[in-house]
Amino acid sequence: MTDMDLDHLRTWIGKQEAVAEYIAAAPLDGLSATLDRADPPHRDGDPLPPGASWLYFNPRKPKSELGRDGHPAKGGFLPPVPLPRRMWAGGRFEFNAPLRVGDVARKVSTIKAVDAKSGRSGALAFVTVRHEIFVGDDFRLAEEHDLVYREDPDPKAPKAAPKPLPAPAEAVWTREIVPDPVTLFRYSALTFNGHRIHYDRTYATGVEGYPGLVFHGPLTATLLMDLCRRSVPDAPLKTFKFRATRPLFDTRPFTIAGCPQPGGARLWALDPDGALAMDAEAAF
Repeated sequence: MTDMDLDHLRTWIGKQEAVAEYIAAAPLDGLSATLDRADPPHRDGDPLPPGASWLYFNPRKPKSELGRDGHPAKGGFLPPVPLPRRMWAGGRFEFNAPLRVGDVARKVSTIKAVDAKSGRSGALAFVTVRHEIFVGDDFRLAEEHDLVYREDPDPKAPKAAPKPLPAPAEAVWTREIVPDPVTLFRYSALTFNGHRIHYDRTYATGVEGYPGLVFHGPLTATLLMDLCRRSVPDAPLKTFKFRATRPLFDTRPFTIAGCPQPGGARLWALDPDGALAMDAEAAF
């Protein structure tokens, strides 16, 4: 097991950084194409749909400052967790007012929690980051996301697959998603995400031990929010929370689904074998 100085890592709690960015239309047009939506070209004043804030405020570090996996090296804003594999485990959104094309927005990010434990696959570390986005002094939205770090797989160890979970409810809305490499490339490019597990098959399978390219957790969450938009177009989201339960890959199609519930909706993604891959709740 990797040694972790948890007390040292927790000194990052409370660390902040702020980034300002002009909310341009072109990334939204790219997202619409990636989600296979027939949206007209976006113009100044158009509101951003839920999840589109992930297109902006992303770190643009020089190549020399990237780690093995294509992410910016740890130890700057994020704590230097001594585990090489990183995944997005879940998150929570609070929508106060929409960002709009043409806004100059500011995102303030804060490390909220750092924890560690031992699991079936070895040492695990968890980092929770809160982001708050403003236009001037006007608070628009907040997001918390949970990152999990893991050890490299032991090629000699038996594969410890998590127990499959069923769908949480009976589906009213469904959509099949074909997770081809072009979709993964487009979303990585739109979010300036250099994480190699999403586009470098040799790295994803040979180094991190996955069976194929990994479908982005935030893209799955965006597809679930988009399913709400398609199914209940006149009900803007107030909150949205999601939890990833197993990864999805580009090897086979998977399903996103949902059903209305009082004040909102329950949404989920099922892997190709019908096991729960992501669970989410939306409030309108």
